[in-house]
Amino acid sequence: MISVPSLKQIKNIARQVHLWLGLATGIIVFIISITGCIYVFEEEIRDFSKDEKLYVPIQEKPFVGLEKIVTNFQKEVPKQKITSIKINQQTPNAAVELSTKKKAFYFNPYDASLISSDKQDWLTVVRKLHTELLLGETGGFIQRWSVVIFTLMLLTGLILWFPQQIRSLKQSLTVKWKGTFKRVNYDLHNVLGFYASFFLIVIAFTGLFFAFKEVKNAAAFVTGTELTEGIKVKSENTITKESLAVRYDRIYKRINQKYPGANTATFSIKKDKDVRLRMTYPYKWSRNQNTFFFDAKTGQMLRYKLYKDFNAADIIEASNYEVHTGRFFGLFGKIIAFFASLIAASLPITGFIIWLKKKKKAKKKPSKKLSHKKLDKAFS
Repeated sequence: MISVPSLKQIKNIARQVHLWLGLATGIIVFIISITGCIYVFEEEIRDFSKDEKLYVPIQEKPFVGLEKIVTNFQKEVPKQKITSIKINQQTPNAAVELSTKKKAFYFNPYDASLISSDKQDWLTVVRKLHTELLLGETGGFIQRWSVVIFTLMLLTGLILWFPQQIRSLKQSLTVKWKGTFKRVNYDLHNVLGFYASFFLIVIAFTGLFFAFKEVKNAAAFVTGTELTEGIKVKSENTITKESLAVRYDRIYKRINQKYPGANTATFSIKKDKDVRLRMTYPYKWSRNQNTFFFDAKTGQMLRYKLYKDFNAADIIEASNYEVHTGRFFGLFGKIIAFFASLIAASLPITGFIIWLKKKKKAKKKPSKKLSHKKLDKAFS
């Protein structure tokens, strides 16, 4: 007969899991949380700073086109390869941003002249710290599994928080500010962790949605629909030789004419992979985004996915970033995400202090027992 473990036994198991996973990933969780906390207000920070390199004086001229911009980029840095191109169509005087692995280049949208070039701006560094710890694919792997571990810690933390007696419930929901440092630190970890955990579980789950196909499949299963890859396009027989500058300009003009009204157009270009163009349109809740995939060598369209054709699973995928950052619920959602992430960043610190205090206390106990033995011998 299988015996059901008691609440005390469950808590003991949860405590060990919570402790060792926390010690193993504490620094990484802190980095991910604090950078996420900052990046929640990325749009507001950029709008407030109004960096000169991102904008030029407004002129009564049309967009110069990608062909001239990419050509000028190749003249400036012929050995560097473009990884992304971002065009802000909502703001005509916004600089066109071309990025490489190490630097960002900003071009005048009216005459294709280079405005400035520098290392990735600090917000981009914050984003890369958040997603890959500035370690590329290795960092991305560490980050993904750290989020999995953090999710387990949130669940075990809720088990540990649950009071054994109902009369202790009020104590578990409030911080005893007049207590000792040890007590206040424990309450900050326990109480704030409890309140934030419900929001953090959503944030963590949406973070895992980016990283693991299995999570996307689970979300699709719940909705009873499947994520669509989009509509495949039959390959054209004629392949004309063209430069990268001409190719990107052709792709952008063709898509922009057929699907006008986008706020931003973003090319993502990875070595030996398809070229992806995302066109983002005005939206309130779920992101209205058309995505197009092109052959990296020929520039021919392979497939496309339009937001008007989204099913429930596609809508969840399109909304995931907004839910993850709190944008889905407007300014209020961002504030909640900010404070939840701030609390998440504090949990490894308060948790480490709790462990350190218990460790010191454990070291003192043997010495006390030894002194008692010595006293017994002295009086025997």
